[in-house]
Amino acid sequence: MAEKLPEHPDFLWHNPDPKPSYDAVIVGGGGHGLATAYYLASQHGMTNIAILERGWLAGGNMARNTTIIRSNYLWDESAAIYEHSLKLWEGLPEELEYDFLFSQRGVMNLAHTLQDVRESQRRVNANVLNGVDAEFLDPQQVKELCPIINIGDDIRYPVMGATYQPRAGIAKHDHVAWAFARKCDELGVDIIQNCEVTGFVKDGNRVVGVETSRGRINAGKVALAAAGHSSVLADLAGFRLPISSHPLQALVSELFEPVHPTVVMSNHVHVYVSQAHKGELVMGAGIDAYNGYGQRGAFHVVEEQLAAACELFPIFSRAHLLRTWGGIVDTTFDASPIVSTTPIDELYVNCGWGTGGFKGTPASGYTFAHTIATGEAHPLNAPFALDRFETGHLIDEHGAAAVAH
Repeated sequence: MAEKLPEHPDFLWHNPDPKPSYDAVIVGGGGHGLATAYYLASQHGMTNIAILERGWLAGGNMARNTTIIRSNYLWDESAAIYEHSLKLWEGLPEELEYDFLFSQRGVMNLAHTLQDVRESQRRVNANVLNGVDAEFLDPQQVKELCPIINIGDDIRYPVMGATYQPRAGIAKHDHVAWAFARKCDELGVDIIQNCEVTGFVKDGNRVVGVETSRGRINAGKVALAAAGHSSVLADLAGFRLPISSHPLQALVSELFEPVHPTVVMSNHVHVYVSQAHKGELVMGAGIDAYNGYGQRGAFHVVEEQLAAACELFPIFSRAHLLRTWGGIVDTTFDASPIVSTTPIDELYVNCGWGTGGFKGTPASGYTFAHTIATGEAHPLNAPFALDRFETGHLIDEHGAAAVAH
């Protein structure tokens, strides 16, 4: 039987009017903005803060992702921040006092070519050196772990093996947002919905507030956590970000009894699939090539991802598509995030997570809060500074991130 979801609590959070001023304002009420506010309040004692969300809380990418959580990234810097995130995930249900259905069912990344195999084994070795749980599976082990997968050699993309991270998994994305929001509210953070930032107030090169659809709000510090719209906000503030925004689409099927026990990803054919707690199959695809802010995808991408899924999982040919949607992913040139100070004093930015935003939520908030509170980078986010695109210290995660979660 599919899992029974927990009941919604009677009370989630208040909806206050904005105060004239705050010690800090966070622009963006998604997972990263909420996590940042939570850690600012709980770790740094900053409670006179507000989260400004132009729509409804967690209605952007937080509501439009495929909920995959893992830390098996290639480079040391990426493995460190994502592994810290995974460790935080493991303690968050108890810390936040909310069951958001964190399920460590493991994640497999399939290898379909000899080059895939070499790259996969390289990544596993790098993970092990960094203390991340990882192993390489042969095709028969893949089949044992996920019996519904096709490992025959008569398909376009035969399965030649896979990386596997046992501690990885999924969580219920909206429940995660509610868990953070309730704790933020409890700690005195103002969560202000339907409040769009339309400009920045500066005194020389220092930001001192924001103009919003609900009036001016003064702020000692301003932090951007707006994912795909980060570059738009940066333009308003007077500097440019090296990110591009693309639609990334996903879809779900109708409900089924449990048939898919883990998470399976394939970078090569751009499909990744898990079975949600209620029973629907959740599938993601590659990003659409064009730049845009549309929260929808293109039919040809759906067609290609379903063709790949049915080849790898023949049983899925009997499933019906229930709905499809798109998120707006903000991608950098090196497929790694930016968690950093900016050229504007007291203005901070957290963006560029691409397709890795959900899994990075706790560590993103933890390190961003440290940067905002102290004005200095935490050791985990120091490598992800904005100036790396000038110095050339890039962290090229296209192989482990790029279009696959």
